[in-house]
Amino acid sequence: MRPCDLLSCDRVSCAGIRREGYAIPDLDVRPDEISIILISESSPPDPADGYYAGGDSLFEKTTVQAFRDAGARVETIGDVVGLGVYLTAAVKCAKTGYGVETATIKECSALLERELDLFPGARAYLLMGDVAIRSINFIAARAGEPRVIPAGSTYKIRGAEYWFRGGRAFPSYLQAGPSFFIEKTKRAMIAQDIAAALALTGRG
Repeated sequence: MRPCDLLSCDRVSCAGIRREGYAIPDLDVRPDEISIILISESSPPDPADGYYAGGDSLFEKTTVQAFRDAGARVETIGDVVGLGVYLTAAVKCAKTGYGVETATIKECSALLERELDLFPGARAYLLMGDVAIRSINFIAARAGEPRVIPAGSTYKIRGAEYWFRGGRAFPSYLQAGPSFFIEKTKRAMIAQDIAAALALTGRG
């Protein structure tokens, strides 16, 4: 299965994004082999920096290091996927500013919801940053369910147990991008959350 062949978005008017950066994961994956879904913020400004772009892309470099910090023996995104991890972004286009507008997150969460439907066996959801957290809460709200992750600073709420679609949801920090190497305190917490997800699924 290739998610990019099954999912599409024809909206062109979302605020605060660059449609030129639009990307849905382009990899061949077996849904039954995926137990962890990692959701980051948005697609990178340069498509060559995406998770599956190859060539030691920025998202690959920081994500592989995050998993290594968590104790995983990985060298490439392919190795991370081999641990049963599917990596995607909550917003499929590149953002134009520092943040992503609420209306855009809500709109894009409908596409993310269809993407998550492709992986019914997921047992852990790594929510890397506020955009991913808010996206999951929007998905839950559309289903008439209470918010998955409560309001509050991530450092205060992480560590408690939250559940989404029968899997555990881990609110964490963004690991995809240059800030990962700068924010050492957040980097340690990211490693803890990844390690917990891997342990939950028997990969730790």
